Amino acid sequence: MQPIKPKRPNIDRESLLIDVRRELDMPARRLFGKRILTLGGLAMLTGCSLSDNTSVENFLVKVSRINDSVQAWLFDPTRLAPTYTEAQITRPFPFNGFYDEDEAPIVDGSDFRLKVSGLVQNKRPWTLPELSALPKAEQITRHICVEGWSAIGRWGGTPFSEFLKRVGADTSARYVGFKCADNYYESIDMPTALHPQTLLTFTYDGQQLPTKYGYPMKLRMPTKLGYKNPKYVTEIFVTNTYPGGYWVDQGYNWFGGS
Repeated sequence: MQPIKPKRPNIDRESLLIDVRRELDMPARRLFGKRILTLGGLAMLTGCSLSDNTSVENFLVKVSRINDSVQAWLFDPTRLAPTYTEAQITRPFPFNGFYDEDEAPIVDGSDFRLKVSGLVQNKRPWTLPELSALPKAEQITRHICVEGWSAIGRWGGTPFSEFLKRVGADTSARYVGFKCADNYYESIDMPTALHPQTLLTFTYDGQQLPTKYGYPMKLRMPTKLGYKNPKYVTEIFVTNTYPGGYWVDQGYNWFGGS
């Protein structure tokens, strides 16, 4: 039986516009922004007329796609996001999802198997004990939400690059995609997948990852906005075919850099 796909809300145009403006106005991008960060300039680049709500929707989506290209071009795969001390951790760290906390999926870890597919040499499933035995890493980093709030958390797991190495992933491929137990899905670019701070996490604040934060595992990327960090991960695949994402397919920026 196929899971019921969540109902998709309308595009949050205000949040999307905030995302576009914020990303293009960051110091490293201001020269680019000065040239196009006006309604007229952006409309010329996208070929959109801003005469009605539909054209505004199309305009914002096209701007988001331009933003993807700019962010990918400017992304430095060696530059680290800021880290923090334990005293700076946000307590409690907020729950975030497209549903209420009491609707979060309950995953049975005893018979859990992580599926691996796509452009990888070893497609065998992974158990949680096998995943937990991978090399350890931990970070205290800031989660930044497109809605305008942020929180600092402590995440533990294994460098995602190490996992990709173990499964023999084709790291020249363009994308890594994720499917999740809550019917969420997401994808990232390969340079971000290989970034040293991109973790496949199994713990939060030194304890087993709680259900509300994504048990049995969450991909944690401090270089990405919150919606790019999938929880309850059940399948990972490597591909050259653009996979999209739950919010991205509704018009949000795909690259999603923080």
